[in-house]
Amino acid sequence: MRILFITANRLGDAVLSTGVLAWLAEQHPEAEITIACGPYAAGLFRAVPGLRQLIVLHKKSFSRHWIGLWHACVGTRWDLIVDMRNSLASRLLRTRRLACRGRNTGKHKVIENGDVLGISPPPAPRIWLDTEAEASATRIIGNGGAFLALGPAANWPCKQWPVERFAELALRLTKDGGFLAGASVLVVADERERAQLEPLLRAIPDDRRIELIGQDLLTVAACLKQASLFVGNDSGLMHLAAAVGSPTLGLFGPGYEEIYGPWGENCAFVRTSESREELLSRLPSLSAREPNLMMGLAVDRVYEAACNLLLKIKPAV
Repeated sequence: MRILFITANRLGDAVLSTGVLAWLAEQHPEAEITIACGPYAAGLFRAVPGLRQLIVLHKKSFSRHWIGLWHACVGTRWDLIVDMRNSLASRLLRTRRLACRGRNTGKHKVIENGDVLGISPPPAPRIWLDTEAEASATRIIGNGGAFLALGPAANWPCKQWPVERFAELALRLTKDGGFLAGASVLVVADERERAQLEPLLRAIPDDRRIELIGQDLLTVAACLKQASLFVGNDSGLMHLAAAVGSPTLGLFGPGYEEIYGPWGENCAFVRTSESREELLSRLPSLSAREPNLMMGLAVDRVYEAACNLLLKIKPAV
């Protein structure tokens, strides 16, 4: 059986689609699976069972990347194509069955993704790790020991909680008497984001700071799987942490927590005191030097939400 799975360019959407991919792999263990995705998410899929080919779609002008996908796939007679992008390319390929993602409904993306194949309850996102990623994680974080993981960046500056507040939160949670007293602090980011994170990196004592910057996605996932708690902005890293089972607290302001909140029993979110509508109404007047809509989220509120989440899952950690 040959399955073509077309998923998102953005990391977060790609992670949220992995529940459907996992369901397909379990339902059809004999299948050869080809995955098409954007370059940012490609690293997620190297350990998918049954993976035959990974097609990386580099965006091109006039949607020419879809022509490339068609060329790569037109010679195969597919048994099933699952298109989470609802692209024209999938409709021009030979297949016994085509399932495309429909219009946005306002439901959580995990539910919408499950609806593509009529799966109820919707399958939770899942990340497959390999021995290489697990060995890399062991080298970075060692064996055992509590640590707090932070995801202080986001793809839109307006929804980045100030890094100084991440620093204050980390120090409060890990100080003597804190909920994660003595824990190390893992900072996760892309290499391009290092400069903006310097205030956070400087605030964490050298002997308790772990920098996970510029690492491949599966190594990041393997590290996050062992975190005592992940706190991060509304971002792909937040979804990655939730998908590997880390207790995950997402920080929201102008984003849509009802659609993109972290998915899972050990997940929660906290948002700004202002409504989304109020925040978005400020966009035209934001300063280019300070394009931030997360200032209304106080450290006290995030600290309380983090402690409540840890109390909720304490029997399991």
